[in-house]
Amino acid sequence: MRQKLKNINNKLLITIFSLTSFLFLFIHLQFSVINYLSVLLLLAEIILASVIIYALLKKREKEIEEIKNTIRNIRDYKINSSNEIHLGNSLKSVEEEMHLMYDHWKNNIENMKKLEQVRTEFLGNVSHELRTPIFSIQGYLETLLNGALEDSKVNKVFVQKAINNTNNLNNLLNDLIDISMIESGQMKMSFRYFNIHEFLKAVISEFQPLAETKKIILSLHSPNPNLEVFGDKNRIKQVMTNLISNAIKYTEKGAVEIGVIEEGNSALIYVQDTGFGISEEDLPRIFERFYRVDKNRSREMGGTGLGLAIVKHILEAHDSKIFVESKLGLGSKFYFRLKK
Repeated sequence: MRQKLKNINNKLLITIFSLTSFLFLFIHLQFSVINYLSVLLLLAEIILASVIIYALLKKREKEIEEIKNTIRNIRDYKINSSNEIHLGNSLKSVEEEMHLMYDHWKNNIENMKKLEQVRTEFLGNVSHELRTPIFSIQGYLETLLNGALEDSKVNKVFVQKAINNTNNLNNLLNDLIDISMIESGQMKMSFRYFNIHEFLKAVISEFQPLAETKKIILSLHSPNPNLEVFGDKNRIKQVMTNLISNAIKYTEKGAVEIGVIEEGNSALIYVQDTGFGISEEDLPRIFERFYRVDKNRSREMGGTGLGLAIVKHILEAHDSKIFVESKLGLGSKFYFRLKK
């Protein structure tokens, strides 16, 4: 903006100089054929034009100084809102541009502060989540070294608990890698049509032994065995694995139903359980990274606090969205849609 005004002033000065030179040349060439009165009038016009041009230049300098002061106030954080930016009537278009520039700059600053806060919270959460299994493993190993290794009643129990915590740590690191790749746009997706009925049958079969151990009925509702949907099969398996695993994990008795409902050009896929349910105050936050409804229970069951955040990001990459309906003591229903 400053450079543009400088260019305008330079062009104006060149024009004045050219005009003055032309007039003096004209006087010199015509001096023999014009009278003195005409010369005086011409000189008066030149002087008047010079005075007007000088006044315009001073006005332009004043306007430039006004713009410089405004920019200086923005730089020194003396302006807190674009509404505080006021320039003269002749600079209204510049004022509007400065309003837009200031609002854009302000938004960038606010976004940077939010990102910094998110980064700080994320690092704090990661540190805490890593510390928990590491300290647990360390505690069990130290106990074994201090004599429990020779005690046949507890040595295997402690070794198994240490292994469980290493599994939790491995799951956490894998989830951290996944969510980092998704949010940075480095996770590649392979979209294609696949049979959702056969896909869900295969996924459910992997969880059947766990469901039987807890005496939970695991069922599939899929009326159309030939239905195909469009998406990344491997990533959708990651979504379903997380949802079904959570459903079984947080259901003590009853059933978990996985189903597909056709809706026009899309298919609604759901996982519904009769588990503990989620309170209304927790529902808006369950897809946040590291947010747990029941922190102790989640850690005991191997939860990383990242699963639903990963689900959310994967489905957003499919131009879809994850929804949840839940009531305490009555269970939960998670569902999303895929294109047919």
